[in-house]
Amino acid sequence: MTLSILLGISPAFPVSASDYNTSSLEKMLRGTSGKLLASIAAPDSPIVAKPLPDVSLEYQSDSFGTSISSELKAPQKPGWYQIALKQNGAYKVLEGLRLITLTPFEAKKNGRIGNYFLGLWPFEQQKAISPAYKSPAGFIEVTLKNINLQISEHFKLSDFVDQDQANVWPKYVALDTRLVDKLELIISELNQEGIGVKHLAIMCGFRSPNSNATFGDPSGRGKLSRHMFGDAADIYVDNNKTGWTQDINHDGRVTLEDVKIIARAAARVEAKYPNLVGGIGIYPGNGAHGPFIHIDVRGQAARWNG
Repeated sequence: MTLSILLGISPAFPVSASDYNTSSLEKMLRGTSGKLLASIAAPDSPIVAKPLPDVSLEYQSDSFGTSISSELKAPQKPGWYQIALKQNGAYKVLEGLRLITLTPFEAKKNGRIGNYFLGLWPFEQQKAISPAYKSPAGFIEVTLKNINLQISEHFKLSDFVDQDQANVWPKYVALDTRLVDKLELIISELNQEGIGVKHLAIMCGFRSPNSNATFGDPSGRGKLSRHMFGDAADIYVDNNKTGWTQDINHDGRVTLEDVKIIARAAARVEAKYPNLVGGIGIYPGNGAHGPFIHIDVRGQAARWNG
C-alpha cells in the first residue's frame, strides 16, 4: 500500500546565476525558516531560473539510482531524492534535505487517482480567477514507510493528510511548502515571545474538493477553501498532545485569547516576510474542539473571525 501526496507548488525559484552561489542555493532550498527538510519541483523543471556556472546537482534515489543535472533541473521521474551539490570538484551532500519530484496533475482522471476520489478543483475546467486558485501542480507518492518522515523540523507529512476515505489507498493531499515554512516561523515567533512551543497541532491541513464538500463548508467563500489548494492549516498549541487547545496565556482558561496570541505571531511573520502573506482567521471552540486559528499563504492579506 502507498500513500501519495499531491503538492501545490510555485514556479521555479525566481533567482539567477548572478544572485546565488551554492551556499545560498542550499539556504533557499531550506526555506525562509531554514527548517524545511523537503523541497518540491515539477519533473525536469529548473530549480533556479538560470544555471549556476560550474555547479551541478546530483540526485540519489533508492528507486532510480543516481542522476546529475548541470542545468539544475529536477529529475524527470517522480519520487524522493537525496541532493548533493557539485562545484569545481567539491562535493557536498545536503544532509536531511530531500527533493520531491511531482507526478503531473493530469494523472488524475474523472476526479480519481486509482480508487481515491478527490473530485474536481473549482477552476479545473475553466480559467482560474487568479494564479492562487489554479489547480495543484502534481502528485507525490508517499509510502507507508515514509509517511512519517519529517518535511520540516516540527512537521511530518502525516500532519497534512486528509482524514476521509480511511480504507482507500493510496491517498492524495495538496501541500505548499510555503505553508510549512510559515508554520515554522510562527513557532519561532512564539518561542521568542517566551511561549515555549513543543507541538503546534494541525487540526486540518489538506481537504480535497470531495472532502471539502462533505466535511467542510461548500457554500460562500468555503467553496474556494484554501485547504483544497494545499496552502492552509487550522492550528493550535498543544504541547501535551491532548488534542485540545492549550492555555498558553496561563489565565486558567482556554479561550479565544489563547489563539489570538498565535494569530498575532502569524501577523508578525507576514510583516517580516511578505512572500508568506495570506489569511488569518480566528475560530471559537465547541464540543468537538477548542479554539483555533486558520492560516494560509494565498498571497494577499485576509482577516476574519469565524
